[in-house]
Amino acid sequence: MYSPDQTQRLQKISSTLLSGGELLKTSHPLKVEDIEVLREVLRFHEYRYQILNDPLVSDFEYDSLYKQLEAIEAAHPDWVTDDSPTQRVAKSLTKDFPTVQHLVPMLSLENSYNAEDLLDWDRKARELTGLTELEYCVEPKFDGASISLIYENDRLVQGVTRGDGVAGDEITANIRQIRSVPLSAKFSSYGIRQIEIRGEILMNKNNFAKYNQQLAEQNIPPLANPRNAASGSLRIKDSSEVGRRNLEAFLYHVSYFTLLNKDQLLP
Repeated sequence: MYSPDQTQRLQKISSTLLSGGELLKTSHPLKVEDIEVLREVLRFHEYRYQILNDPLVSDFEYDSLYKQLEAIEAAHPDWVTDDSPTQRVAKSLTKDFPTVQHLVPMLSLENSYNAEDLLDWDRKARELTGLTELEYCVEPKFDGASISLIYENDRLVQGVTRGDGVAGDEITANIRQIRSVPLSAKFSSYGIRQIEIRGEILMNKNNFAKYNQQLAEQNIPPLANPRNAASGSLRIKDSSEVGRRNLEAFLYHVSYFTLLNKDQLLP
């Protein structure tokens, strides 16, 4: 989230850069700090568009800022970082999806189709806990594709499908195309070195309808449903195609983390 002061500051920087203040055209020598400010501005606008659904700049203006970053990184390739907004773009086709072990097994949910199933599950829960009364919390579940994301030293380093629950397909290149998945996050501010986060990848109904319309115009059979569309998209070998499908991520669970050493903590 961004505070009002941060929002105002980043909007002001955006306005300056969009009104002819391109960093490459400034009179002072360009510094690595300048490019990080531009990255921060782009991340801010991604957040407004993808998370809040309340963009503050047009698509054309965002693309203008993005092209500035591309130009600077082309001029200074040693300044490129793997969490830069430009690194969401796939460089080539993925040849294979290697299998990797989950840090913690990803257990699955059981289906229930009648009251008898629920009563039997309650009986087993009471026997397991030794309690005579249990309190339950019920909430809706997104019908998407389960994923596991691993961040190390504040950077996204791995994205994995559920697979068989013990191991899954490593699909990091495809996960990076989903703009609601942050490429970096300040976990170190909370003393965390490595963290595994679970969630669901979704294709909302509007994007599903638009994508099927595009397929129909090309005389290609439509996708069956949003859930299968999301799951199938994660296994596409062309990562750039994943980016065109407008997938979304809903992240909700921390399954594992390790802490920084005391000498690594910020003062």
